[in-house]
Amino acid sequence: MESNGKAEKHGLERDADLQLLLVGGELLKVRSSSWKKNRFYKLQEDCTTMWHESHRTFKRNQTFSIDEIESVRKGRQSEGLQKHTEAHVEDRCFSIIFKGRRRNLDLIATSAEEARQWVNGLEKIISNMKKLNSQQTSEHWIFNCMRKADKNKDNKMTLKELKHFLRQINIEVDDMYAEVLLCYSNSGSLEGPEIKHFYDLLIYREEIDVIYGKYATTGEQMSVKDLLNFLLNEQREVATMEDAVSLIERYELDDSAKQKNHMTKDGFLMYLHQEEGSIFNPAHKEVFQDMSQPINHYFISSSHNTYLMEDQLKGHSSTEAYIKALMKSCRCVELDCWDGAHGEPIIYHGHTLTSKVLFKDVIKAIKEYAFKTSEYPVILSLENHCTLEQQKLMAKHMISILGSALLTSPLEDQMPTAFPSPQDLKGRFIIKGKRLNKLDAVFSNTSPGVEEDCVSEEDEAAETSNSKTDTNGQKSKIKLAKQLSDLVIYCKSVHFSGFEHAKDKQAFYEMSSFKESKAVNLAETAGNAFIHHNMTKLSRIYPAGSRTDSSNYNPVSLWNAGCQIVALNFQTPSKEMDLNQGRFRSNGVSGYVLKPGFQRYPGTEFDPMTLTKGPWLKRKTFHIMVISAQQLPKLNKDKCKSIVDPLVKVEIDGVPADTCSKETRSIENNGFNPMWNETFQFDIQVPELALVRFLVEDYDSTSQNDLIGQYCLPLTSLQNGYRHVPLLTKHGDVIPSAGLFVHLMLLDAK
Repeated sequence: MESNGKAEKHGLERDADLQLLLVGGELLKVRSSSWKKNRFYKLQEDCTTMWHESHRTFKRNQTFSIDEIESVRKGRQSEGLQKHTEAHVEDRCFSIIFKGRRRNLDLIATSAEEARQWVNGLEKIISNMKKLNSQQTSEHWIFNCMRKADKNKDNKMTLKELKHFLRQINIEVDDMYAEVLLCYSNSGSLEGPEIKHFYDLLIYREEIDVIYGKYATTGEQMSVKDLLNFLLNEQREVATMEDAVSLIERYELDDSAKQKNHMTKDGFLMYLHQEEGSIFNPAHKEVFQDMSQPINHYFISSSHNTYLMEDQLKGHSSTEAYIKALMKSCRCVELDCWDGAHGEPIIYHGHTLTSKVLFKDVIKAIKEYAFKTSEYPVILSLENHCTLEQQKLMAKHMISILGSALLTSPLEDQMPTAFPSPQDLKGRFIIKGKRLNKLDAVFSNTSPGVEEDCVSEEDEAAETSNSKTDTNGQKSKIKLAKQLSDLVIYCKSVHFSGFEHAKDKQAFYEMSSFKESKAVNLAETAGNAFIHHNMTKLSRIYPAGSRTDSSNYNPVSLWNAGCQIVALNFQTPSKEMDLNQGRFRSNGVSGYVLKPGFQRYPGTEFDPMTLTKGPWLKRKTFHIMVISAQQLPKLNKDKCKSIVDPLVKVEIDGVPADTCSKETRSIENNGFNPMWNETFQFDIQVPELALVRFLVEDYDSTSQNDLIGQYCLPLTSLQNGYRHVPLLTKHGDVIPSAGLFVHLMLLDAK
């Protein structure tokens, strides 16, 4: 029973790096300065699972899947290796970074060459697995489950092994049905061609047969004309005969059919599993929006207390948290800065038991990872609690480490009157914080001014540090060093004193931060005023201090009000983070999404609460049929007989008039190929602000349903027609073999 995950299936059968992994070897595992132990690591023959031994009294061998790896870093590039190893072992070190909250695996090889081979081999396997299309991933997953079910490795499947396999792929069957399956065999077990026949029965999809049969009019195959009719009538694409020919060329596997410009059912299914058949518009995977508008015209992916890996009271502070956020294209990160020992400023959540990390180490990590997934500007939001001397050192570290990428003066040769664009600021770092004077002082010929002075605390800092106001009701003040002040150019923090005051008294670069409750109240009671405020200013929203568990607030109502920097706790899996991932999935995952025109230009009277009518409101009707799901994961892998009872929820999150949820019935004991064929309709008032979120849950009549998978995207980024929907874990990582199959139609409302 051969797995199609073997080296030859990856095209790496003669690769020296991969051969080293398959043979395996001793690596030094590093947990702390005193805890360093040799462990034997080996890539299993399926090329998808890493095996390692445990040298405990009760020996326990362990494995992890290559799918669980987020990245591999060569050298002392993890916080653990930097802290617990010496510089002379740099070229022998590497780290395996896992998805979700799993701890990094820090390792030291016996030589630099061996470390290089481990890193290269793992990266090749990860890269090749990412290149598999969803149909190949599905086949790979099924064969892997078959291999695991074949306990005695005799390449046969007995009744017991067959039932074990079916439970692995999330299907519950009774003995009678399993015996019926075995009737295809004369020996009482499945082997050879019988397993292939059983596999074909397993992957048969009735819904694909129906769709294909409707359009295949040429000898039970789709001609190029049939395929074009399907693209035009079902997928609602602006397609030509050349487009249909191109799809056949790329996805048809049968050479004889390809020569006749025909598409077989297998080729059709292959096409539906590609990005052309995905729910998400492939054109939106790249930066497609105008990036030359002022930066305040964009929603900006933003993190709160970025340094924290866990809760706000005793959680771990780490450079890893910044790396994870930046690799998700977060473009605004927060740094809470306090005086540290030996004159070095530190970052942590002040007055709590959270651990501390050096300010300079955070700046180094930000410099290294800021522009790996997006080239557009990163805002460093400083919450400054430091004394003058350590503030000066903060400025020195940022200037020396970030170099020319740090914005230290306006881009223009004269006083600017509006923000530059993300395009203008590519690859640059912008500092947000307090400033001693107006920006026009940069262009003044007068004296350089004071070296230090007192300024009021940041609004968030004042709240979290329980600062008191003086007898005149003014917020407490801190001394600010000129060296740090001068680095604040386009994002000067000021207290919010009302929309009229901001309009009359504030410069465009002066921005306010709002606690979530205040911001939500303004959005609900003065939505149009808030939108107009954000047409010329930047607004940052942050979670309430009471969210000590690092929970999140709903960002949608703040986006509806045009707020750009809606900061969330990135470390906490939640619906709110699903929505954030969905909002910024579009525009090339750049971290910048252009706001709708009615949120950018004066003259519109749009209010998200009352929906004042205007030509900018282009209402839509959204029809969706939830057809089926494929290969949903088992939630309780420790219980062999635990099978999911899936149901699907479809949610719209947008303005209050659009926000709603509908769900299918649950299907009992079938997570492999459940079918619903249920249809829903949504009337959408403001499609430009609407997000569509799919949830697949395991139904439970006695307690809350468990999440199986989710996916979120902007309504304006979906494709019409028959589409596959990928499913993600609660952490936002792809579940390789799982998905939904739906039919969508987004039409102008009548």
